[in-house]
Amino acid sequence: MIRLFDISLQLNGFPIKKAKTELDKIVRFSEKEFASFLESKKTEIVDFHLKNNPFYKELAGNATAQNWENLPVLNKQNLQKPLEERLSKGYSKKNVYLNKTSGSSGTPFVFAKDKYSHALTWASNIMRFGWFGIDFNHSYQARFYGIPMDFIGYQKERFKDFLTHRYRFPVFDLSDEILEKFLQKFKTKKFDYLNGYTSSIVLFAKFLEQKNIILNEICPTIKACFVTSEMLFETDKKLLEKQFGIPIISEYGASELDLIAFENPQGEWQVNAETLFVEILDENNNPVPNGTEGKIVITSLFNQANPFIRYEIGDIGILDEKSTPQKPILKKLIGRTNDVAILPSGKKSPGLTFYYVTKSIIEDDGNVKEFIIKQTKLDTFEIEYIAEKELISAQIEKIKDAIDLYLEPNLNFIFSKKIKIDRNKSGKLKQFSSLL
Repeated sequence: MIRLFDISLQLNGFPIKKAKTELDKIVRFSEKEFASFLESKKTEIVDFHLKNNPFYKELAGNATAQNWENLPVLNKQNLQKPLEERLSKGYSKKNVYLNKTSGSSGTPFVFAKDKYSHALTWASNIMRFGWFGIDFNHSYQARFYGIPMDFIGYQKERFKDFLTHRYRFPVFDLSDEILEKFLQKFKTKKFDYLNGYTSSIVLFAKFLEQKNIILNEICPTIKACFVTSEMLFETDKKLLEKQFGIPIISEYGASELDLIAFENPQGEWQVNAETLFVEILDENNNPVPNGTEGKIVITSLFNQANPFIRYEIGDIGILDEKSTPQKPILKKLIGRTNDVAILPSGKKSPGLTFYYVTKSIIEDDGNVKEFIIKQTKLDTFEIEYIAEKELISAQIEKIKDAIDLYLEPNLNFIFSKKIKIDRNKSGKLKQFSSLL
C-alpha cells in the first residue's frame, strides 16, 4: 500500500526516514545512555545557537550550557520580533518549515523549524498515535478543527487533508443542523479515529447523547479519539467514552515545539523526552521538586533554525513524583499563566477555577451546551452560555454559593444566554478570559 503521508513529507524536504530511525534509537536507550544523550543534546543546542544565532547570543550574554540554570528563560514577548532577526546563520525563510502560533495566549508570533527538526516532530507524532493502532499513512481521520476561510488558504488545507488521509469538520458553526450533517458523515464514511479541539468534540458528544446514539455503533471502524488544544475535564471524558464507545486520549502540544505530553496506553500523560527537555520552574526561574506546580519551560533539543531554549510556554503544570528524566509524567496541567482572575481581596485565582466550580452545576440538567466566563471588572464576571432555556434562579444561586465557598464572597455575575459563542480565528474556544 502506498505510504502517501511519508512520501509527501519526504517530497517537501522533511527527511522522515532518517527522523524515524533516530527516534527509534532514542527510545531504545538504557537509562544511562539516555542521561548521556540528554546532557549532550542540551549542550549541543545551546552551543549551536550561541555561535550561530546573534539574537540568542545577545539574550544569553555570558551564560553557557555548562551552567544551565543561568541561561535566560525566553518568553513569547522575546520572540515577537521579525523572524529574520531570530533565524540562525545558514537558515532563511526558503529552507525552513514556517508557521505561526494560534495566538490563543494573546501573544502570537511567527516561528521556524529546520526541516530535520520538523521531521522529528512528525516521527514523534507517528510513534505516539501508533500506540493506539493509528497509522497516518492508512488510518482515516475525522478532524474537528478550524480552517482558513480565504480561498487559497482553504484550498491548501483541503489538499493537505487529502494527502494526510483526513476529512475535516470545520468547527466555527456547531449548531444542531451542522452537527446533524456531521453525524450523517459518520454513518457513511469509514473513519478510524477522531482528532481535534476538545470543546468541539464534547459538543458533538452532547448532540449524540440527546439523540441516544453511540458513535461506534453507527461507525464501527472507529478505534480512538484524540483531543487537543483545550482542557479535557473528567466529566467530559466520561461523556465522550460513553457516547463514542472508544478510548479517549488527551494530547498537549504547541505548534512552535512539538507534542509536549501524550496520554499513553496506561493512562499516564507521558512527556515527550525524546525531542524536548521540560522543566517546571517557580516565579524566580528556579526548578521545583516533582509534585510541585510551576511554570512549564521547554527546550527544543533539535531545532537549529530558531532558538527555543528554556522557553516559557505560558502554562502552569506539575510533574509526577514518579517521573524520571527518560519518562517524565505530567501529573496535572493547570492552565495558562495569563488566564488568572484577580479578585477584590487581592487574591489571584486560575480562571479555570470558575469554570470547574460552575461547570458541574450549570450542566446538571443537560440544558446548557457550552459556556465561557469573562472577567469584566475586578468584582464582575459575565457567563455567556448556549442553552435551550434560560438558567433559573435556583441554578444561579447554587453557582454563587459555590463561588463564595471556593473563591470569595460578594462577586457579581451576569448571565447571558447566547445562540452562538465566538471562537478565535483558529476555531478554539477560550473558556476563561480576563478583560482587565
